[in-house]
Amino acid sequence: MPWIVLVVAGLFEVGWAIGLKYTEGFSRFWPSVATVVAMVVSVVLLGWAMRSLPVGTAYAVWTGIGAVGTVVLGIVLFHEPATAARLLCVAMILGGIVGLKLTHA
Repeated sequence: MPWIVLVVAGLFEVGWAIGLKYTEGFSRFWPSVATVVAMVVSVVLLGWAMRSLPVGTAYAVWTGIGAVGTVVLGIVLFHEPATAARLLCVAMILGGIVGLKLTHA
C-alpha cells in the first residue's frame, strides 16, 4: 500500500509542476488554487508513504515520478523538445525508479 500511495503522491507532484505553468506566476486564481492543493496533497501522501518506506527511497521515487511525468507532459502539452538525449535521460530516471522499487527489501 505505501508504494501505491507514493506513486499517487508522485502523480500529484506532476500535477503541481505542470500547474505552475498555468498559474502564470500565481496571478491566475483557479489554476493557483489547484496547484497549491496538488502541492499539499502530494507532500501529505509522501509523508504517509515515508511511514513505511525509507526516506531516501521514497523521496527519490517521488521526485523521479515528478521529473519523468513533468518532462513527458511538457513535451505533449507545451511542445518542449523531445531530443534523443533528453529522452535517454528520462529513461535513466525511470530506470532508477524501477531499480529502487526492485531493490527495496
